[in-house]
Amino acid sequence: MLATIMQVLDTTIANVALPHMQGSLGAGSDQITWVLTSYIVAAAIMTPPVGYLAQRFGRRQVFLWSVGGFTVTSMLCGQAGSLNEMILWRLLQGLFGASLVPLSQATLLDTFPKERHASAMSIWGVGVMIGPVLGPTLGGWLTEYYSWRWVFYINLPFGILSMLGIYFCVPESETRRQRFDGLGFGLLALAVGALQMLLDRGEQVEWFEALEIQLYAIAAVLGLYLFLVHSRTTSTPFLSPELFRDRNYVSGLIFIFIVGIILLATMALLPPFLQQWKGYPVVTTGLVLMPRGVGTMISMMVVGKLMQRFDARALILLGMGLVSFSLWEMTGFNLQVGQRDLIYTGVVQGLGLGLVFVPISTLAYATLEPRFRGEATALFSLSRNLGSSIGVSIVMAALTRNLWINQQQLGERVQLPAGTLNGLPAADSIAALPGALMEEVTRQAAEIAYVNDFQMLMWINMLAMPLVFLLRNPDRHG
Repeated sequence: MLATIMQVLDTTIANVALPHMQGSLGAGSDQITWVLTSYIVAAAIMTPPVGYLAQRFGRRQVFLWSVGGFTVTSMLCGQAGSLNEMILWRLLQGLFGASLVPLSQATLLDTFPKERHASAMSIWGVGVMIGPVLGPTLGGWLTEYYSWRWVFYINLPFGILSMLGIYFCVPESETRRQRFDGLGFGLLALAVGALQMLLDRGEQVEWFEALEIQLYAIAAVLGLYLFLVHSRTTSTPFLSPELFRDRNYVSGLIFIFIVGIILLATMALLPPFLQQWKGYPVVTTGLVLMPRGVGTMISMMVVGKLMQRFDARALILLGMGLVSFSLWEMTGFNLQVGQRDLIYTGVVQGLGLGLVFVPISTLAYATLEPRFRGEATALFSLSRNLGSSIGVSIVMAALTRNLWINQQQLGERVQLPAGTLNGLPAADSIAALPGALMEEVTRQAAEIAYVNDFQMLMWINMLAMPLVFLLRNPDRHG
């Protein structure tokens, strides 16, 4: 769980520190985003082969090397003196960090008997879900009161404790030699890497108007198509076909993809809404968003017991209902929204996400053979991360587009009453009035754009609810 928290935390903790890094590293506003992009792309590419590496070299061995490498590269990121150094260390950090979540989940599933999977998953899941919530809060606090370098140094105690725990407590798994499908991995890596680059760079270069994004799209589609053709024709495919014959597992992949969209997309919208448009400082923003994580922790701590008494599918529906309700409440937000409403909707959404994540993670592996767990957990983690990337890209693109459209439409409707400018003594006062009006128009346009995004997320969540009936719930009493 320590390894999980460390990896998931690093996905979001650096976001709030980017402006401070930009000055220290002498980077432009378009260049500094590569600090995030390099980590996300490297982690996405290296997630699929985790299952093979664990089978070939032993799960404990790979786990130890991954945690050690992640910790060392985190320290090197903190020491970086230039943008090129930072991008190199972040790439390596992503390569080592890719295996932490799937390996920790596979270890948990093998350690506990099947009847205790729900309870164990609920505790472990706190690490996965709490990371994106605590990341901006902790990152903002460390940057404000210490330095952006402590955003990376904070991994050192977690990494050392995690390595000691793995070394002394985690048993080694059986290893077996098998042929590595290099071509399959290369094609899948091309598709995933190109998709991540498309999602991450699209907003900065006006999406498909740029040749760069068009090339990423072609590479992603071509890579995925060739990967599927290759998998159907080779005798040793990179991903076992048996994974996709398990209805529960495939349904779980779809659901965790949607959870990824809601989880990080909402967290991508709220900080700029609070800081840019409501004027909250970084630390206050983090404190207002923290109760969302508290709600998640509460529901995850009780959902394991609830699954012993109630159908897991009913709990998933209840959780998605709570998430939809919180998003519906957020569609009523305006620029005068109080902290009480922000905290209330956050807690409700956190409760719902906790009720969804644990039953999905449990049911996804309920009917899957244990020998596929290494591959399955890696693909499960990749699906969640892709959902997060796609969700963030969709809502930020929609936000930018709607802000511009709303600004134009509201600006066309502004009519000053006759004689409004008469009687103003100073010429500079006259010049200031249209600027003040334009500023207010922009504020109102932003308010509408955020509400539109919250509404879109609500509909995505509601439309996914009927998919719960694809899941089968095995005997929950064991």
